[in-house]
Amino acid sequence: MTQETALTICKTGANVFLTGEPGSGKTHTVNRYVEYLRSHGIEPAITASTGIAATHIGGMTIHSWSGIGIKNKLSPQELNRIVKKSYLEKRIRKTKVLIIDEISMLAADTLLMVDLVCRKVKESHKPFGGLQVILVGDFFQLPPISHEGGESRFAFESEAWTTLGPVICYISEQHRQDDKEFLSVLNAMRSGEFEEKHFCHIQSRMRQQPDNSLGITKLFSHNLDVDRINSAELDKILSKEFNFQMESDGPSKLVETLKKGCISPETLSLKLGAVVMFTKNNPKAGFVNGTLGRVVGFDKKSGYPMVRAKSGRDIIAEPMDWSIEEHGVALATVTQIPLRLAWAITIHKSQGMSLDAAIMDLSAVFEYGQGYVALSRVRRLSGLHLLGCNDHALLVHPDIIEKDREFRALSQESEKHFNDTPGEELRKKYEEFITACGGNLQESNPAKPLHKVSPGSTYDETLALFQSGKSIEEMAKKRGLTEGTIIAHIEKLFSQDRVKRPDVISMINPSLIGALPAIHNAFRELDTTSLAPVYQKFKGKYSYDALRLARMLM
Repeated sequence: MTQETALTICKTGANVFLTGEPGSGKTHTVNRYVEYLRSHGIEPAITASTGIAATHIGGMTIHSWSGIGIKNKLSPQELNRIVKKSYLEKRIRKTKVLIIDEISMLAADTLLMVDLVCRKVKESHKPFGGLQVILVGDFFQLPPISHEGGESRFAFESEAWTTLGPVICYISEQHRQDDKEFLSVLNAMRSGEFEEKHFCHIQSRMRQQPDNSLGITKLFSHNLDVDRINSAELDKILSKEFNFQMESDGPSKLVETLKKGCISPETLSLKLGAVVMFTKNNPKAGFVNGTLGRVVGFDKKSGYPMVRAKSGRDIIAEPMDWSIEEHGVALATVTQIPLRLAWAITIHKSQGMSLDAAIMDLSAVFEYGQGYVALSRVRRLSGLHLLGCNDHALLVHPDIIEKDREFRALSQESEKHFNDTPGEELRKKYEEFITACGGNLQESNPAKPLHKVSPGSTYDETLALFQSGKSIEEMAKKRGLTEGTIIAHIEKLFSQDRVKRPDVISMINPSLIGALPAIHNAFRELDTTSLAPVYQKFKGKYSYDALRLARMLM
C-alpha cells in the first residue's frame, strides 16, 4: 500500500493500524494526517508507548494521557478513581482522534486499560468510546516491556484490538535503504526466510573496524557501554569544554517526563572535534534526527556550536523546543541544543533514526527485535561495521513472522476495497467524519506538523512582534513558545544586525542593567561564552535568560 492510500483511509474516519518496514514513511504519513486534521480545526491526541517516542512527536505517553500510569491491571475501583479526575475527563471528552505511536512496545493489557478508560469517560460501549484510533508501528521492532518477568502479550493480542478491528495499512514504500542486497537481508529476517546467503552478507561485515576518525556511531544494547565510550572519547579531546544547560517551562512532573524522554542531555558538554548527532528534525536547516557531524567551532556571538555534517555543510545548532502538547497547547517545554554526543548510542534510542554508517556489537543483544532495529538503522551494507553477533541477534519473534503475513494480506484487501470506492463516496466519508468531529469543512492553513520543523520565517514573526513593542513575556505568550526560545530568536536577529544594541537594552530589567559590568567581567575572567560557568559563579543569582541577554551586550 502507498502512503497516499493509507492517508485516504485515515481521512474516512476508519480505525487504522499503520505499519511497514523501517523507512517506509509511517511517520511522514501520520504527520500529513495530523496536518490535515488541524487544517480542519480538529486537534488529535498524540501519544506514544514510551517517553522517548512521545518526546519525539511532541505528545505524551499513552499511560499519562489516559491516567493509567504504570498499572498492569485496573480494578473497578481504580477505573472509577481515574475517570473522576476532572482534567482527565475533560481531556478525553474533548478528544476525537487518538494516535498511539510505537505500538509494538505497548502491552496488550495496557491497550485494554486505555480502551476501558475511554469507554467509561465517553459513556459509550463503542471501542475506545467511539474515538478514531490510529495505531502506528512495526511489530518486528522492540517488543513490550514486561514489569512482572516473562513476556508481555503484543497489542494485537488484546481484546481491545479485536473489538477495535483496525483497517490494516501496510506501507510498502522504502525511503531509507537504497542497497538492494542489504534490503534483501532485512526482508529475509522479516519473512522468516533468512538463509546462508543472507548470513554471508552479514558475516562479510564482521570485524570491519573502521578508522573512527570518521566519527562513525557505535550502537550498543546497554546504556553503561554508551556512557563509558562517550565520556572516554570526550576526555581524550584536550580543548576547552563548553556546557549548554537545558531550560524548562511548565509543571515539574511534565518537565521531568520531557527530560527523561529527550535524547539531548540536560547538560550538553561539547568540545571542538566532538562527534555529535542531531536529535530533532529541521530539513530546511540541513538536519534530521540522526544526522551526524563534528563540532568545528562555536559561534562568536551566540556561543552555539557549529557542526559540520557528513554532507560538508556547516550548521549552527541553535536551541529547539521539546513540548508536551494537548489540543494544540504546550503544557510543558524543555529547550536545548538539539545535539548529543554520538561516538555511541543505545539501540533503543536509535529507533526512528537513519544512519549512513554504524559500528555495532550485537553480541550482548538480549531480546527479539534489537538486532533488527540496529541493522535497519543503516542505509546500506557498506555502512555496517559489525564487531560481534550472538545467536539471538538475527532472530525476530516467530509469532510476529506469521502475524506479519496476515497483516500484509489484510492490507492488500483494504487497498483493493478503497481503490474500488468511487471518489465521490470517499469525499462524502471525509466530510461526514469532519462534521462528526466538530471540525470545519473549509480547509484553513494547517498548524505545525507532528514533528515540528522550525520554518525560516519564525525569526521574522518574532521580529514583527518585537517591533510592535511587545515584551519578551508577551511575545512568548503570543507565539506559544518559551521565553528562552524568544531570547534565542533575538540572539539570532541581533547577530544578523536586525535587532540593535539599544533594542536589547530596552528589553532588559533595570536591575539587570546595573549588574551588566559584573556579568561581563565574569564572562571575561572565565574566558568563556558559555552560560553555565557564569551561572555557577553567581550561584544562580541571574537566570540563564538574563545571562543570555547580558551576553549579547558584551
